[in-house]
Amino acid sequence: MSSTPHETPLHGPGDRSDAAGVTSDGAAWLASAGTYPRSTLALWEERPDAPVVLPCGSVFDVVNAPAVFGRRMLDRLWDEGPGSGPVAAFRGRMLLFAAPGTAARLPSLLGWEEWGGRGQAVPPLLCHGTGDAVTVPALNGDHSPAPAGARWLVGPDTRQPWLPGPEILLWAAVRAARSAVRISIFPPADQGAKVYDVSRRR
Repeated sequence: MSSTPHETPLHGPGDRSDAAGVTSDGAAWLASAGTYPRSTLALWEERPDAPVVLPCGSVFDVVNAPAVFGRRMLDRLWDEGPGSGPVAAFRGRMLLFAAPGTAARLPSLLGWEEWGGRGQAVPPLLCHGTGDAVTVPALNGDHSPAPAGARWLVGPDTRQPWLPGPEILLWAAVRAARSAVRISIFPPADQGAKVYDVSRRR
């Protein structure tokens, strides 16, 4: 599946086939979550290789999943669902950006689904909302000394990106858990090179 960016990335996406460039509008959206958006944008203009800590709760929440399970959730969202909002990989975790309020609602929805019961070997999902903060990868990870695997899988590309709510992420998590028992221990050779087509999101 090929990706067609909505506009020219602020900094080129480089050679990795699964890297998604962050556009200037997407960078502005990310920066708007912080207390000093202009300072954040100025830092990124000077150092596009710099990861930044941003607060959750007002512009976005984040659902933080282990990398393999997060990838399964992401595949369900794109293969069978409405797509996803921005998604980043960072330090062996998958950060799925979600609508504000998701962090407060999703845990109770997962509880109603008896999450982790009946012998399911599913890792817990960490939900970051009001009062929490997350480290987002550099805008251009190809020239970054950031930790291995820190990159955008679905880069923010507008000033008002679509963000999934708790019900959609619950659906994706349940589908991912069910699919886990059917997936071979040998993943497809090109699993790390999947590209998500943001033009069909929503």
